[in-house]
Amino acid sequence: MLATAVPIAPGEAKAERRAAPPASTLDLLRPPDTVTAFTESGQRPFTQGATGHWKADDIVVTTLPDGDVWQVRLQAPQSAVKRLHLRWHLPLEVIRLVMGDAWERAYGDLEWRGMVPDRVLPWYFAAWDGRRTHCFGVQTGVAAGALCFWMIDGEGISLWADVRSGGRGLRLGERVLDVCRIVQRPGRDRESAFAALQAFCHQMCPNPRLPRQPLYGANNWYYAYGNTSATQCLDDARRIVSLSPKGHANRPFSVLDDGWQTGGTGSGVWDHGNEKFPDMPGLAAAIRQAGARPGIWFRPLAAAPDVVDGWRFSRDRHCLDPTVPDALQKIAADVARFRTWGFELVKHDFSTADLFGRWGPAMGGSITDDNWTFAEGQGRTTAEVIVAFYRAIREAAGDTYVLGCNTISHLSAGVFEAARVGDDTSGHEWSRTRKMGVNSLAFRAAQHNAFYAVDADCVGITHDIPWSLNRQWLDLLARSGTATFVSPSPDAVGPDQERDLRAALALAADPQPTGEPLDWQQTVYPTRWRLMGREATYDWIGPEGVAPF
Repeated sequence: MLATAVPIAPGEAKAERRAAPPASTLDLLRPPDTVTAFTESGQRPFTQGATGHWKADDIVVTTLPDGDVWQVRLQAPQSAVKRLHLRWHLPLEVIRLVMGDAWERAYGDLEWRGMVPDRVLPWYFAAWDGRRTHCFGVQTGVAAGALCFWMIDGEGISLWADVRSGGRGLRLGERVLDVCRIVQRPGRDRESAFAALQAFCHQMCPNPRLPRQPLYGANNWYYAYGNTSATQCLDDARRIVSLSPKGHANRPFSVLDDGWQTGGTGSGVWDHGNEKFPDMPGLAAAIRQAGARPGIWFRPLAAAPDVVDGWRFSRDRHCLDPTVPDALQKIAADVARFRTWGFELVKHDFSTADLFGRWGPAMGGSITDDNWTFAEGQGRTTAEVIVAFYRAIREAAGDTYVLGCNTISHLSAGVFEAARVGDDTSGHEWSRTRKMGVNSLAFRAAQHNAFYAVDADCVGITHDIPWSLNRQWLDLLARSGTATFVSPSPDAVGPDQERDLRAALALAADPQPTGEPLDWQQTVYPTRWRLMGREATYDWIGPEGVAPF
């Protein structure tokens, strides 16, 4: 039987615990103490009118209860609004540790930390007071009309809502914007921080869209890295089927990653394969005949050389602008084509970087540059544009599963069945797998089957990574209940790898309880986990330690 005691922060004795604050001390389901708007013409402090109503010139912000959430709305018939800042003054000296989420994938940068006033916490955060874990955030998907993040300091809590259209101020006209829906969950006694966050993720996303069975199988990227062919992909499918549980109703996926398309890796034309992939419908059928479920990768916003100029972004001519109706129709047609070819999973990639010109670590509190906007003008927020783009993919996919990679996590929740929650692991560098894989799984596993099926990325099986380390990553994925994909190089699968793969895939094919990191408040790479009802310990470092270069 595992101990149920809540872990103590490093260096803290039990006798030094202070009493946890009453839930009302951290109550955000009330009007903020101050509201400020940032427009293209400058900063606008608000004056409060009736309870929950704030006004500055033509700008009106309304913060009112709607059941168990707090609805924030914006009206601005004339002003071009860029950001809103809502501030609650609260005594927070009892808070010991804070953690938040990421805009898109995590990059080995998620962690519990002490209070850092300028730390950007996208979408939600959890605050631990030594006994209980209090959670605050905004609802997911279509309920989020802005890109929201939190900041917390010893004097209070701030919610920032980026309502820009691209990098310009939003021009609403007579429309009313539903900015966000604030939710909170007071901490409970005798509840782990993980259990608290897991329950809160379900609260933020009341209607997730989930796969019918666990996702597992093969993806060829982390050994082939784009150097692939239809023959090789069919061999991959046969290999993963031979390693998977025979006769199981949940068949493994075999995913063709980047490299099948015309135009080279990272970009391309999606209406046919290249010379090494002459018959895409035939390949999908052959993979299915081999006993696997075919999946395919693509980059939806990549603009082919012959694409109409009017479909391209003004900010980056290499990318499609999803507010151009014909461009969005083209993206939807690509997804629908994959479905008619026979692919049962579509993995789409790069769209956040293509939209914003930035990767997650560079976003901070300003996810993109100023002074650009979409082709349609400044009438919709970036969040609204992204939701419409995601929904077009979703509708075109029909009953095909959609896995988002480099997608905005909170906006994809409830829309796609699965999401890559961390940056790429590796078939060559163990340190990268540890950083991107272990960290992302630990700090985003609470989202599993609450937002979507969590995919913490593949086990890249090559001669470059010691199997003594890689097999642990495989074991954790399989026992965690999350998606388990492997990239086994044919020449790197010996008897040991084959034995461990068979055992892991047999677990991954069936639903398992979501794995819980037990020491995640003390380390960014948790080694102690509760998996399938038992405690497991892993060694992510190895006997030689970590090299600083």
